[in-house]
Amino acid sequence: MARRSDNVTKGVERAPGRSLFYAMGYTKEELERPLIGVVSAYSDIVPGHAHLDKITEAVKAGVRMAGGTPIMVPSIGVCDGIAMGHSGMKYSLPSRELIADSVETMANAHQFDGLVLVPNCDKIVPGMLMGALRIDVPTVVCSGGPMMAGMVHGEETSLSKMFEAVGARKAGIIDDAGLLDFEQNVCPGCGSCSGMYTANSMNCLCETIGIALPGNGTIPAVTGKRIMLAKHSGMAIMDMVEKNITARQIVNEKSIRNAVSADMALGCSTNTVLHLLAIAREAGVELSLKTFDEISQKVPNLCHLAPAGPTHMHDLDQAGGIQAVLAELNRGGLIDTSCMTVTGKTVGENIEGKKRLTDEIRPLEKPFMKVGGLAVLWGNIAPDGCVVKKSAVDPSMMHHTGPARVFDSEDDAIAEIYAGHISDGDVVVIRYEGPKGGPGMREMLNPTSALAGMGLDKTVALITDGRFSGASRGASIGHVCPEAAMGGNIGLIEEGDTIDIDIENGTLNVEVSEEEFEKRKQRAVVREPNVKTGWLRRYANQVAPASKGAIMDDEA
Repeated sequence: MARRSDNVTKGVERAPGRSLFYAMGYTKEELERPLIGVVSAYSDIVPGHAHLDKITEAVKAGVRMAGGTPIMVPSIGVCDGIAMGHSGMKYSLPSRELIADSVETMANAHQFDGLVLVPNCDKIVPGMLMGALRIDVPTVVCSGGPMMAGMVHGEETSLSKMFEAVGARKAGIIDDAGLLDFEQNVCPGCGSCSGMYTANSMNCLCETIGIALPGNGTIPAVTGKRIMLAKHSGMAIMDMVEKNITARQIVNEKSIRNAVSADMALGCSTNTVLHLLAIAREAGVELSLKTFDEISQKVPNLCHLAPAGPTHMHDLDQAGGIQAVLAELNRGGLIDTSCMTVTGKTVGENIEGKKRLTDEIRPLEKPFMKVGGLAVLWGNIAPDGCVVKKSAVDPSMMHHTGPARVFDSEDDAIAEIYAGHISDGDVVVIRYEGPKGGPGMREMLNPTSALAGMGLDKTVALITDGRFSGASRGASIGHVCPEAAMGGNIGLIEEGDTIDIDIENGTLNVEVSEEEFEKRKQRAVVREPNVKTGWLRRYANQVAPASKGAIMDDEA
């Protein structure tokens, strides 16, 4: 059977190319085997990636054991925690597009027969998968695994508590020594931050979709089992290449709906909405906010990991992991078990005999919530929808009405929050932070954490056309569409307007008549994106709305 790699290794015409392989020390025997691209996001700047050199080597070992030739190529990756709260965060979500482009480029330029993707954090996971789906070659995702929880004052803790500690320090609730205690203990080592934040959410959803082996989402980074998983991922790609099972055969409409169902059960980050929309588009699958809304009404929330609850990813792993969650959902007929996975088996075959081992995974009969962990809201502020992590909202904030406190940037809002100028009942509105207006749709963990640390997360709501970190909790409503920079109504809200939030009934409205909106539109001046140079300028010009996944495509 002809291989893609024949285009670079076979025939008289390819002798110059073979000479370049020999210059790197490849042998004739290695060039006669399938060439497997191992895309590694290893770097010294991301805790979730600092150990990926070891994961990458384990993947390469698995490829060799199964008869292939592994070839490592690099990927960039932004650490959201380090980029948070300053202009660097503008590059975080846009970097997903660069990563997708680079995977497409490297795989097609060198004609790899298959890919093992080795990401771990945030937008690196979907970015790599998007690139693989474009070229539709056999693909396995093998993440680096979650960080262990930290320990402060005898309690498990994680990065979200670190950000909240900043708010507590600003409010005088803790002193400098207390802040330092958090700094040095919340993140004990390598791995993706230990709560159900965006990185772990996406790694769990890759496992649900079937493009990653069982255990990908929850096996801790520091364990031998993670190295074993990497070796098995290298073996699995060779089986997929032999059988010509490509990425789009696994990532399809049914498996993406399974991912949305698991998303609701797990209480994942709101960023999963952006990423699943983007992944679906690359897979040629129709997916919209209405699908999330529909599935949210059917699938109960079974897990309450940080920031929604006190437990972390290693607790979910010990409870049976993602396969146990899927088995529980299957008891209610809430997933499609016919979907093929990279194990060579169906979802149904993978979950056979799996069951929940602890109450970290609740039974269907006793869920944390009878509906999903994410909710989509609609109304005159967000005619095209917005998203909230419902499972991380205090029950007292499910319905909230209060005066708008309006800010045209995250920086302005956080300054007022730290200065103590936000009061009980307020609704903080942060705009011009959307995909186009930011540009880059910054995550806003600083404002949400500051409010939580000050004890205001049960009395103050936030609304933005930007996005929130998976570590955010409280009534934090993001992805408001249309965004202010696109002329959306969020840009017409004025200080003191009354905003009504009804998460239970899925509505978000400001008490402003259509006539008044029209008057405001006549005198409104829409701000231009504040980045005029570099590639963010191109991103701002070509990015689609958040309701379409904030993909970079001028035809979207």
